[in-house]
Amino acid sequence: MEVAEKINAKTEQKLVAKNINPTAMRILVLDLLLKQNHATSLSEIEKSLGPSDRTTIYRTLKTFEHNGLIHMIDDGTGSPKYAVCLEECDGHEHHDLHVHFYCASCKETFCLPNSKIPDVMLPDGFISTEMNLVVKGVCDRCAN
Repeated sequence: MEVAEKINAKTEQKLVAKNINPTAMRILVLDLLLKQNHATSLSEIEKSLGPSDRTTIYRTLKTFEHNGLIHMIDDGTGSPKYAVCLEECDGHEHHDLHVHFYCASCKETFCLPNSKIPDVMLPDGFISTEMNLVVKGVCDRCAN
């Protein structure tokens, strides 16, 4: 089995494990996200895949997010970014509530999985539906 076939098989297994039908586009999008060291926007994914249907990519991302395969990050730029979740996330709840870092120099957003979002005590009657903590600054590559 060639390296590309092994990668596609591993990507396909990740999709099946999250109850996602492994179509060609879904395999391509997930493979791209798995290779990134930073969160990626819809536009970046679209550019990386070459000529492809933006709506199909968007629906793919929403399916991945709904099934707990990726999470969306609002880094304040107005363009949502997407990154692969930890294994224990599922379609009902994301369990990898971690801090994100936005580099003002290179404009990339990074997951910081070892920096957990602290518990926030809400007043009685308040119900949290999502949490997002973004630290902004300059990443290690841009600082040097």
